[in-house]
Amino acid sequence: MRLKVNPNRMELLRLRRRYALALRGHKMLKDKLDGLVKEFLHISTEYKDLRTSLDRELPELLRPFALAGLTSPRGAVATAIGQSRGILELKPRHWRILNVLLTSLEASPLPEPSYSLLDTPGELDTAIIRLRGYLPRVLKLAELEHAVRLLAKEVEETRRRVNALEHVLIPELKESIKFIKAKLDEMERFHISRLMKVKEILEGRKTPL
Repeated sequence: MRLKVNPNRMELLRLRRRYALALRGHKMLKDKLDGLVKEFLHISTEYKDLRTSLDRELPELLRPFALAGLTSPRGAVATAIGQSRGILELKPRHWRILNVLLTSLEASPLPEPSYSLLDTPGELDTAIIRLRGYLPRVLKLAELEHAVRLLAKEVEETRRRVNALEHVLIPELKESIKFIKAKLDEMERFHISRLMKVKEILEGRKTPL
């Protein structure tokens, strides 16, 4: 399929410029797509591995909390945790991968426990220590999941643009250029034929009787 164009030399020059620009744009987008896919596969693998690790460790993380609840008076663990509440500040940090804006979260240090060590079992201390090591990895998981979603969206949009150029615009421009060149060649042959006929007529008039 070709574009609706007027078969003249100005239009031919304009389409050739558009064709060259489309080819350069297609190459740039194709390179970007390859880079995005590479980054997406790397980050998605990292996300999958971390998610599997955290899911596997979560029951072990919760076990000391359960043991602390079983070996202490009813409500003592909840009261101790409530007394240890503090403000957890999250500081976002931004960076880009192939013009995709990504975000990571950096957490402030967790507040030190302020509950009474005499009134709580040792399992609670163990649970909180493990939680301190678990939280930064949960934030890392959230960062990776967010990055995977954004990169997947950008990959899809970039692939759509590449396909539009490769299968629609570039073939249309190529076909239109071919059509104009054929029309111009046809017009040139027609003009040459007319000139030759005019020449023959003029030469015929010059021939003496």
